[in-house]
Amino acid sequence: MDLKHYGHKDAKDIRALLLDIHDDAYAEERDDFHSRDRFAQFVDAWSAKETWACVIGFEKGDPVGYAYGAAFSPGGWWRGVQDPAWLTPETRVFAVSELMVDPRWRKTGASVALHDALLGTQNADYATLFVDTAHPRVIALYEEWGYGKLSESKPFDDAPLYAVMVKQLSKPR
Repeated sequence: MDLKHYGHKDAKDIRALLLDIHDDAYAEERDDFHSRDRFAQFVDAWSAKETWACVIGFEKGDPVGYAYGAAFSPGGWWRGVQDPAWLTPETRVFAVSELMVDPRWRKTGASVALHDALLGTQNADYATLFVDTAHPRVIALYEEWGYGKLSESKPFDDAPLYAVMVKQLSKPR
């Protein structure tokens, strides 16, 4: 798989591709929360951050999937989620906002390759992400990758309940 890295300044050029992959990944979902229009709002909000980073995987020129996220501001954490005890103003946290793979590429190792390529570009102490609690196998997969469940969050009224997961990337300073 050919991995290509993008940043905040590239967001408008890859936006449609991100939305198209989302449509394929969520083709079976019929709720408004997983709609293209709603997801576009999330893409725009995250990619507006200066620290936004994205990795897209391609196989023979066709998109396989992507991972993107952004660093929280120093000492920052998820809105509405209690700060963990280890979070200080100096703690560097990278939030993996999306990890999405075309359904044809699931269970091929593409997800972990995209995830690791994204985190490999970050200078962070911790990575964090949300996982829908209705998908315990996905939670278990992230646990295999070194994440642990910290708490739960429902960030929007129409959102699913998410497991808030964290992975330590470097030794505390």
